[in-house]
Amino acid sequence: MKGFERENPLFSLCGLNCRLCTMQLGGYCGGCGNGNQSCKIARCSLAHGGVQYCYECEEYPCERYQQEEEADSFITHQRRKEDLERARSIGIEQYNAEQREKMELLSRLFSQYNDGRRKTFYCVAVNLLELSELQEAEEKIRSNEGLSALPLKEQCAYVAGVLQAIADRRGVTLKLRKKK
Repeated sequence: MKGFERENPLFSLCGLNCRLCTMQLGGYCGGCGNGNQSCKIARCSLAHGGVQYCYECEEYPCERYQQEEEADSFITHQRRKEDLERARSIGIEQYNAEQREKMELLSRLFSQYNDGRRKTFYCVAVNLLELSELQEAEEKIRSNEGLSALPLKEQCAYVAGVLQAIADRRGVTLKLRKKK
């Protein structure tokens, strides 16, 4: 979109964790303001002085954040408002540091436990679970001494089960919501 540029490729204007998205990881998306078609929120940002994050706008939270979105795109939208609030409360630098840790963990999941069927699941899990929960999962996976002896498919099932158990404990569903 002409005139709209983003300085932070980790966290979008509207609260999506761009670097935890399968489309961006696959090189299919440059993130908002980097050659993508325009979105309503980018146009809104320009109309409100070019805010970098919706929480900087004097009208935030506007009607876009009053009700939860019912469907996701390539990345989960389930925590947009909560993630914007977290970034505002701890500061964007600290929020980005947490996202970098999540990116590193996601990279390890992809490199060690990718059977070609879990990419979206891992992205959703890393988006929706707290960093401390992901660290707990990673420790449990690492402490399973017999895991590396299993076939890759079984390793991946185990890892997915560990993430799912933590999500279940919190009542979090680890899948993208489809449009009805």
